[in-house]
Amino acid sequence: MNAPHKHFSAMQKLLHWSMAVLILAMLFIGVAMVATVSRAHDALIALHRPLGIALLLLVLVRIAVRLRRGSPPLPASMPAAQRTVAKASHWVLYALMVAMPLIGWGMLSAGGYPVTMAGGLHLPPILPMDVRLFVLLRVLHTALACALFAVVLLHLAAALVHALILRDGVFSTMAPRSE
Repeated sequence: MNAPHKHFSAMQKLLHWSMAVLILAMLFIGVAMVATVSRAHDALIALHRPLGIALLLLVLVRIAVRLRRGSPPLPASMPAAQRTVAKASHWVLYALMVAMPLIGWGMLSAGGYPVTMAGGLHLPPILPMDVRLFVLLRVLHTALACALFAVVLLHLAAALVHALILRDGVFSTMAPRSE
């Protein structure tokens, strides 16, 4: 890891903000997908699966960049407990961003459903067909989606507190136009 920087790199910001949009889209697509039996259901599934795999690839790149480049230091004025929570919450976000698409892929594999990408490319199953495993992974995928939504909301709330109330420079490290 390199020496600390004042801001995240342009690549880190691009990954962060593009993934933020995609993750929010995926959460809402997922809710709409399970809430409808209309013709839109198939279109939502066709969109949800490849976006999930794209997010998996993006988060792997993001983790590699984060490990290589590091992150800006938190303000010295921040209490130690708050620093610990901030760092832990980021790793929870990363863990959920990796787990969600893998569990979704595993769930589909266990259910015997293909993961179809653009151009009709099918990803190989990563688990054997097993109806009980499918049900378990579906429940887990739903629960983790709710957890991801909650953690994203907490992350957004913390970002707004730093930007609007504390004004301690934490938000500016990831702001799109700072560097």
